[in-house]
Amino acid sequence: MVQEAESIECGRMSINKAYSSIDQLPQRLPLFPLAGALLLPRGELPLNIFEPRYVAMVDAAVAATRLIGMVQPLPGSPSTAPELFEIGCVGRITQFGESGDGRYLIMLTGVCRFRIASGFDHETPYRVADVDFGEFAHDLEVGAGESAVDRRGMIDMLRKFADSSKIEVDWSSVDAAPTETLVNALAMMSPFGVREKQLLLESIDLKTRAETLIDLARFDMSQSEAGSVDSDRTQAH
Repeated sequence: MVQEAESIECGRMSINKAYSSIDQLPQRLPLFPLAGALLLPRGELPLNIFEPRYVAMVDAAVAATRLIGMVQPLPGSPSTAPELFEIGCVGRITQFGESGDGRYLIMLTGVCRFRIASGFDHETPYRVADVDFGEFAHDLEVGAGESAVDRRGMIDMLRKFADSSKIEVDWSSVDAAPTETLVNALAMMSPFGVREKQLLLESIDLKTRAETLIDLARFDMSQSEAGSVDSDRTQAH
């Protein structure tokens, strides 16, 4: 379920600018489409920006709100102008560095999910869209829904998955992490595909996201076990 669970931070991720209401967020966002990249509220996503249009996007964001909307392209869409999933997550640039060769190395810290509300502005080399945060206002509440999460069940499944996949996990970090941080960090680091990542993003609350993680891990384990049995049978013949 995770590739590097040892990288889970024990504390909650924070930003200098606190958003207490969705009214403080802009109604238009620059969009960065990236398949398999999942950003969730208060999660941290490192990005290596090198394509000229997205370098321009970062320049504009740094000069304005420091906010960028992460969204996944629909599978099978053309790479030049892909169709996008309707729901993404806005992140604030909380770390910024220049590589010396034209690239930017940035860190986005997740703020709130959004739904794309209109078409795209073509006046810039990157996409800009009107967005609606209304259905995700609870994302701004730190730790919302933690008490409803079956934390023990999720960690038990993680232990089984780690054992079956021979993944080394720093269990002291897992045990110390707040439930929201744990669920979202596991979701962001999970090795699942684009549609599965989108399912995790669109989970209505933290409890649903944790349950979805458990279901996806259980399915992955069952598929691995079935593949192992088929391999043994083939070798036996």
